[in-house]
Amino acid sequence: MPGPGEPLWLPEDRWWALALAELEAAACRDCGHPVGETTDATAEFAYDAQVVRCHACAAGARRMAAVQEDGVRPDGLQVSIYRRQEPS
Repeated sequence: MPGPGEPLWLPEDRWWALALAELEAAACRDCGHPVGETTDATAEFAYDAQVVRCHACAAGARRMAAVQEDGVRPDGLQVSIYRRQEPS
């Protein structure tokens, strides 16, 4: 924590933040890979994919499906996912 009169961001901190923003702006919103590479025609078969199940997201999807089955409209609903506590 900076002390009184000390800057919250040092020049190096700003540099890293700008570098991260530039990197994120150049990434595909879905996969996170660099758009400049992934949209190149020569990269059409350069990638592979693996399907995995996120059990936290699956729990959220089950809860949302149950809410919708009860007749609740999903507009604006957000699912808060938390890890269950192990019994003591």
